[in-house]
Amino acid sequence: MGKPKIYITRTIPEHLLEPFKDKLDFTMWTSESKPVSKEVLYKEAKKADGLLCLLTEKIDQAFCQHASHLKIIANMAVGYDNIDVEAAKNNNIIVTNTPDVLTETTADLTFALLMATARRLIEATNYIYNDEWGEWSPFMLAGSDIHHKTIGIVGMGRIGEAVAKRAKGFNMNILYHNRSRNIEAENKLHASYVSFEELLKESDFVVSLVPLSEATSDMFDMEAFQTMKPSAIFINASRGGVVDEAALFEALDKKVIRAAGLDVFKQEPISSSHPLTKLTNVVLLPHIGSASVATRENMLKLCLENIALVFQGKRPKTPIV
Repeated sequence: MGKPKIYITRTIPEHLLEPFKDKLDFTMWTSESKPVSKEVLYKEAKKADGLLCLLTEKIDQAFCQHASHLKIIANMAVGYDNIDVEAAKNNNIIVTNTPDVLTETTADLTFALLMATARRLIEATNYIYNDEWGEWSPFMLAGSDIHHKTIGIVGMGRIGEAVAKRAKGFNMNILYHNRSRNIEAENKLHASYVSFEELLKESDFVVSLVPLSEATSDMFDMEAFQTMKPSAIFINASRGGVVDEAALFEALDKKVIRAAGLDVFKQEPISSSHPLTKLTNVVLLPHIGSASVATRENMLKLCLENIALVFQGKRPKTPIV
């Protein structure tokens, strides 16, 4: 019997595959930057025993029925809203994700986005590029302080805790809201559990780190933005679907809140025609939360380790189902 066939939906570095080639047979999509087409994905999945995919792949009920013979789908992400987990389970397909390995890197980016938005760094950079820097003035590009302010973290999971640790270094007051209380975070970081409404009312920085679900879809709507302080800054490094983008545009345009920093969007990728790009009080990033070389390689290694374990008849390291 030949080696299990694994289809990878992007081109990844060969050196990551080398340790597994004696036991697994790999085929990859031909691009590192462009997603595999649905037609090719369905065709290749039919020939594969396992799949390594990204958030760009829609693993729905139809796909799971089409490729019900797959042993494992290894998702290169912590979130898995691109996968119908129940459909996979019903077809006895193991699904894994990549928690932990990207926690610190994503927290770095989240706090960098917060700082860039608060201190108007992109505006300031463009000020020079556009030859707008004239005489110095007292309030030229004056932004918001971060130190000793209140940060409200919505979603106190691994990444939320890591962001809270960074906030402590800035002597910030930490509030959080979660489905359940995180007593460890309260003890270690002196974070205070509050209701969603109280967090919105009291925070100078509202940071979304919640997974996308029916309960969190569009949870940041106009009512939420109107509950925030007019001086508040909103940061989203979780999923674009948790934000009503039309409401956010209106809140920023009408100065209901001061500014926003976003790494994720409802429909990705976005282009320069997206309404939010017309505003100056928003910082937009192309979903690069975990984008360091070391972290992306570690995410792929974990995917490959999960796949290898399954075909050895063992339990994967990070199963979802």
